Amino acid sequence: MQQSPPRRILVVDDDPTVTEVVAGYLDRAGFTVDRAGDGPGALERAEAAPPDLVVLDLMLPGLDGLQVCRRLRARGPVPVVMLTARGDEEDRILGLEIGADDYVTKPFSPRELVLRIESVLRRAGASAADGPLLHGGGITLDPGARTVADARGPLALTLREFDLLAHFLRHPGHAFSREELMSAVWGWDFGDLSTVTVHVRRLRHKIEADPARPRMINTVWGVGYRFDGDATGSDPDTPADPAAGTGSGTTSGDGGTGTDGGGPDA
Repeated sequence: MQQSPPRRILVVDDDPTVTEVVAGYLDRAGFTVDRAGDGPGALERAEAAPPDLVVLDLMLPGLDGLQVCRRLRARGPVPVVMLTARGDEEDRILGLEIGADDYVTKPFSPRELVLRIESVLRRAGASAADGPLLHGGGITLDPGARTVADARGPLALTLREFDLLAHFLRHPGHAFSREELMSAVWGWDFGDLSTVTVHVRRLRHKIEADPARPRMINTVWGVGYRFDGDATGSDPDTPADPAAGTGSGTTSGDGGTGTDGGGPDA
């Protein structure tokens, strides 16, 4: 049986030591590695040899990582894993908001970075075996074709936004904590829960008529989030999951204050 060619990873960092170490680990993991030391060089390499994933430092000469990420996302849905300094929370969240699929803070373990890359690529390579069409709240999602649309037409979702929406559509009426969503959608048993918060906020802005007063993805105070669309497979006569009940599970559509599973609402 013919083997598929190795996945191509573009590593973009202006620190040659970081690039060398990361490239070495990726090479040993079976990837083909391209390198760039600045923003313009990254865009040129991506144009010349389209990568399967980009490892992208935020602090770059020429064009910073946020600008590079925006331009890469404008060209197509290539997954992006960002490298950020530990204290740059604002930039990290902004990176997620403009379409990065994951991030790793410096200093980092190269082995952890490889595991994160493999996780993102597994999600990106999801096939038709993922199941039938999913419906809910006027949305139609095709897991095999990786497409989603509502009454307005096709919706442009990032890799993680797509997987998050698919998870919600498969479990209508069930309240999930952010830890549960991180495990189910990201495949992580640890990590920064603000990642989930940011992606829920982005998803609301793309699917809700009024993101400030969401009707589909509701906050369940003290728990997390619940999808309340009438999705395929749900029984309209069956009440919502008990976790979405009263008390600490009271829902709110304004998504403004309070806590949701240990953190601020999206």
